[in-house]
Amino acid sequence: MNKHDDDLSTRLIHHPYKPPAGFEAVAPGVHKASTVMFPDVEALRTYDWKDKSGYTYGLHGTPTTFTLEERIATLEGGEHCMLAPSGLSVISLVDMALLRQGDEVLLPDNAYGPGKVFAEVELAAWGITHRFYNAMDPDDLARRIGPATRLVWLEAAGSITLEYPDIPALVERVRQANAQRSGDRPVVTALDNTWGAGIAFNAFDQGVDVSVQALTKYPSGGADVLMGSVVTRDLALHRKILLTRMRLGLGVGANDAELVLRGLPSVALRYHAQDATTRALATWAQQQPGVARVLHPALPSSPGHDTWKRDATAAACLFSVVFDPAIAQARIDAFCNGLRLFRLGWSWAGPTSLCAPYHLASIRTQGWQDAGGLVRFAVGLEAVDDLRADLAQAWTALHCKPDPFPSPQT
Repeated sequence: MNKHDDDLSTRLIHHPYKPPAGFEAVAPGVHKASTVMFPDVEALRTYDWKDKSGYTYGLHGTPTTFTLEERIATLEGGEHCMLAPSGLSVISLVDMALLRQGDEVLLPDNAYGPGKVFAEVELAAWGITHRFYNAMDPDDLARRIGPATRLVWLEAAGSITLEYPDIPALVERVRQANAQRSGDRPVVTALDNTWGAGIAFNAFDQGVDVSVQALTKYPSGGADVLMGSVVTRDLALHRKILLTRMRLGLGVGANDAELVLRGLPSVALRYHAQDATTRALATWAQQQPGVARVLHPALPSSPGHDTWKRDATAAACLFSVVFDPAIAQARIDAFCNGLRLFRLGWSWAGPTSLCAPYHLASIRTQGWQDAGGLVRFAVGLEAVDDLRADLAQAWTALHCKPDPFPSPQT
C-alpha cells in the first residue's frame, strides 16, 4: 500500500500495527463494538456467543460484558448470567421469556412497583393474568397457585415497607405445587435480589430458580449507570431467557459495563458500611416523636425480623419511617424538604443519601391502608453523625421536638 494523501483514510482504517499481547492491568479492558471481525468464513459461520466461546456481534457480548457477567454470577452464587439495560428490563425480560398467553404470574403485594405495573398493563394486554399474594404468608401463596400459574416472583426485603419473607418456605410451596402437576412447564421462582445484592444471602442456596438484580444499585455504587442482570444455575433456563434477550435486542454499552466492573471490588465494603450506618439511624429514629413505626429487617419490631436473622447476614442501606396518622402529609413533605444531606431522589445504594415520601394506601392492597405517611431513606456513605444531625434538624418541620442529638463521643 502506498503512502499518497488520497490513500490516507484507507491506511488509517486498515493500519497494520497491532499492539503486543500480554498486557495486564487491574482494570479489565473496555471493548466497544457493534461489528466484530472474523478471521475467515468458517469462523463467521461457526462462532457461538451463547456459551461465551466466541464473539459474533457487539449486541451479544464482548470481552468486557462477558467478564462482567462471569463476575456477577460469582457474586450471586450462580452459574450463568446475562446483562440488560436496567433493573426493570430484566424483570420484564424474565416475564416475557417464561410466560405466554393464558399463563398466570403471581407477585408479592410488596413487589417493586414498576414490575407490578408491567404485569397489570403489558402482560394483561398479551393475555397473561396476574394475582398478588401476601409475601409474609407462604400458605397464602400456596392457595393462589393454580393450573395456569407459571411464574412466582419473590422479593426480599419487600419494596418500601421492607418486610422480610421466608424465602425457603415460599419456594417449598412452589415445589409442592409442581410435584402435584403433570406436564413440562413447572412453576418457576424468580427473586428480585437487588436489596440482598448477593451479599446478604445466597438466593440459590435458598432454592430460587432465577435471581435478578438492578446493577444500577450496589454493584455500580456510583449512581451513574443503569443496568440489570439475570442469574441462574440451570443452563436450560438460562438459554431460554438468553434467547429472548437476543430476540428483543437488549444489550449494554461497554462504558456502562466498565463502570460496574470498577464498582464490584468495593461492593462488599460499601454494603456493610452502609448497613452499619443504616442500623444506627433506624434505631435512633425509633425513639423520635411522631414515629409510629420504623421498618428495617434488623429491628426486632420490623415484619420478618426473625426470618431475616435466620437467613441473612446483612441488611442493606434502606429504612422507612411510618409517621403517626395524625401528622399531616404537608408536614411530612416539609420534613423532607428540610433535609440537607438526604436529597430527594429515586434509587439507592449510591454515595449520596436519599429520601422519598410515599402514600402507602396507593401502592399496597394488603395491610397498610390505615397507616400514616411513610418516608423511605436510602443511606449513602456520609458520616453517621452528620446524617443523624440532618434528620434531627429537619424534625422541627413536624412540630415535634426530637430527642437531643448525641455528641460524637457518645
